[in-house]
Amino acid sequence: MADLTPLLAFRWSPRSFDPDAELAGDEASSLLEAARWAPSAGNAQPWRFALGHRLDETWKRILVSLAPGDQRWARHASALVVGAHTGGAAERAAYDLGQAIAHLTVQATALGLHVHQLTRFDRAGLAAELDLAPDVRPLVVAAVGRLGDPYALPEELRRRETELRHRHPLATLLLR
Repeated sequence: MADLTPLLAFRWSPRSFDPDAELAGDEASSLLEAARWAPSAGNAQPWRFALGHRLDETWKRILVSLAPGDQRWARHASALVVGAHTGGAAERAAYDLGQAIAHLTVQATALGLHVHQLTRFDRAGLAAELDLAPDVRPLVVAAVGRLGDPYALPEELRRRETELRHRHPLATLLLR
C-alpha cells in the first residue's frame, strides 16, 4: 500500500460507540469548522448542518428519522450531525457537501473520534422535524463519538464490527 497519512489509514466507520462519552464543545466546533473550510465550487459553501448532542431535542429528532436497524447502535453516538445542501445545482451542491463531511470525518479522526455516515433515513420527515426551509435538502447523518465495546452490539453487527476491513484494490478502481 502506498504511504498514506494515518488520519486516512486509520479512519473507519464503527457502530460501537461509547454510550457514556460526550462530545466536548470545542470538539463539536472543531468538526464544524473543518467542514466549513472544505472546498466548494465557486466557494458557494452550499452545506448546512444540524448538530444534536446525545439526548437533546435535536439529537432525538434526528435519531427517530434513522432506519430502525441503524437506531439500534446510533443511539449510543455522542452526537448526530445532519448534513444538508442548498442551492439550485443539486448535484454540485451534494458533491460539495460530501467534501465538507469528508473534512469533518478527517478532523474527527485527528481528535480521536469516529464518524459513521448514514444515508438511510426519512429525509422528508427529518426536514419537517427540524423545520428546514424547502431548499435545504438533508443528504447524510453522521454519528460521531468515541469507540465503545463491540461486544455490546447484537451478534450480526458485532461480527461486522470486528472483522478485518477490506478495500477494493486500486487497480479495480481505475478507469481504463
